[in-house]
Amino acid sequence: MTAGTGAPALRGWPRADGRKGIRNLVAVAYLVECAHHVAREVAAAVPDGAHVIGFPGCYPNAYAQRMLERLCTHPNVGAVLLVSLGCESFDRFALARAVAESGRPVETLVIQQAGGTRASVAAGRAWVAARAAELAAAPSVPMAVSELVVGTVCGGSDGTSGLTGNPAAGIAFDRLVAAGAACIFEETGELIGCEEIMAARAATPALADEIRASVAKAARYYATLGYGSFAAGNAEGGLTTIEEKSLGAYMKSGQSPISGLIKPGDLPPRGGLYLMDVVPDGEVRFGFPNINDNAEIAEMMASGAHCTLFVTGRGSVVGSAIAPVVKICANPETYRRLAEDMDVDAGRILEGRATLEEVGAEIFARVLETAAGRPTASEALGHREFILTYKSFDPIGPACLPV
Repeated sequence: MTAGTGAPALRGWPRADGRKGIRNLVAVAYLVECAHHVAREVAAAVPDGAHVIGFPGCYPNAYAQRMLERLCTHPNVGAVLLVSLGCESFDRFALARAVAESGRPVETLVIQQAGGTRASVAAGRAWVAARAAELAAAPSVPMAVSELVVGTVCGGSDGTSGLTGNPAAGIAFDRLVAAGAACIFEETGELIGCEEIMAARAATPALADEIRASVAKAARYYATLGYGSFAAGNAEGGLTTIEEKSLGAYMKSGQSPISGLIKPGDLPPRGGLYLMDVVPDGEVRFGFPNINDNAEIAEMMASGAHCTLFVTGRGSVVGSAIAPVVKICANPETYRRLAEDMDVDAGRILEGRATLEEVGAEIFARVLETAAGRPTASEALGHREFILTYKSFDPIGPACLPV
């Protein structure tokens, strides 16, 4: 505990770029689906110290390359094993070089050269076990709340999400921003209709224009697909329109000024509140922007999120590799059914057992406890979901990150 505050004393593992991690893991990254099984078998030998991430595609994609470079150099990652089949198009040499330049131990295992499945698994396990032991013995250093990056997403939304869980997460975001942390919210496809409200909170008029443009792009993208970010489960849970869902999703952002707009893999340059634009640029090429909630969590991590707040009304049991997920349940009935998978019962607000401010303070405290080492519910249950698909983005302009 920090003296006089009751808050846990944060400690992190220092990285060469000045960031600190709240976990110290080995990432086992497969570079094509054909190498996924070997990567999974390698990591299984060190269940508490190695997490599997990767890209399934055989065709090259600049977004996927950038994402894995960011994820393999995430502050929660202390060492990296790359698992390659050998003939995929992914540039394993550039990825290994990026990891090595970050100061982390890195090894590339090429299955076609190593002798197949059994030989590759044996070699990979030996390397990962040695690195995990080193990381377990590595000293940590003091860490401030202002060094945290926290993301937020919502999934399995229902009619309670915008009334309890999302606004409570927004209150926690306001407290984190006030403490100097960087907070990232998304997704522009679920913020259609909220662009003017967000523009009014932008740090500069030029940033306000960028926010409007990002939401307009999302609206065009979904119109081309002929399908918005509104699922049958949302309707079954009591949501009636995309506007209603958008207003609920917007509440996760809190009330702080919006400091910038970023895209997946962009790192917030300082504390503040940032909107992440997850909708690809250019013509519709790769289908839905994010095919499930874990794709959004991966993008938060690629932008440096140490942990992610996940608000759900219908119920979701997913977690994530690399960075913890804090589950906030908006619906009291859902919480009673899925309590083991949840970290915060925001549904208490509906039943008069807590106020929005009280639950917001609880979420803030839970973030600090998670950063101090307390496992989240999904971590304790062994959830390490991960997915990475094809996308295409243009670089952000200077108006997106005003000084």
